[in-house]
Amino acid sequence: MKKLELVAAIAEHVEMSKTDSAKFLESFIAVVTKALKKDDSVTIVGFGTFEVRKRKARTGRNPKTGAA
Repeated sequence: MKKLELVAAIAEHVEMSKTDSAKFLESFIAVVTKALKKDDSVTIVGFGTFEVRKRKARTGRNPKTGAA
């Protein structure tokens, strides 16, 4: 499902305009992004948890030559 499809589905489910549901979705994304930038996690029971995780760097490989 793409973003526009999600906006349309929210608008239909909640019986609001697509403009208002797009504003809601943009606000939701902005709030979650802001929390993640502060190293907070966002947990929505029954849906999932958004959190930032640190990983070690990997060495990329050229699949054609195998060179690092």
